[in-house]
Amino acid sequence: MIEQAHQELAQQLLGCTYEELTPVQRSVIDLIATEAPSSLHPKLLVDDRTRGQRLADNVAAVGGSWAFIIAFGLVLALWMGWNVLGRGAGIAFDPFPFIFLNLMLSMLAAIQAPVIMMSQNRAAQRDRENAEHDYVVNLRAELEIMHLHDKLDALRDRQILELLTKQAETMELLKARLAKA
Repeated sequence: MIEQAHQELAQQLLGCTYEELTPVQRSVIDLIATEAPSSLHPKLLVDDRTRGQRLADNVAAVGGSWAFIIAFGLVLALWMGWNVLGRGAGIAFDPFPFIFLNLMLSMLAAIQAPVIMMSQNRAAQRDRENAEHDYVVNLRAELEIMHLHDKLDALRDRQILELLTKQAETMELLKARLAKA
């Protein structure tokens, strides 16, 4: 049986029954009712990546860095320089038009591109999970603020009622004194 507090909060804050709420909304109502702090999604706390996923993330991190770009540019310059300048000495292993270099670059692109895409897909999934967590936290904050507004309104209404009651009593006392005078 759902606690009465959960039903009241759902009705008060969202204007519907607890059963009509989405699972995310229910979790927020549960957090508000129990006054528990919002915690990170368990998936966000555990590194459950496989060895291949960790490798893909590392390849993407290295392949998308300035160090890689600069080092790769230097290797290409050395490769081409060696083969252009070493041609006369007979030590060129890939003379111009650098067919072997083109083959190596094609193989690198063929391997690196899907690995980086795997890493990007994982990053997008993590971003979706973070966005869902942010949504829960923001929804909870909004509902908590609405709840506080309701409490303040009730407090203000009670104070106004007390003030009006005291004012009526004072008016009665003044009328009584005027009647005696």
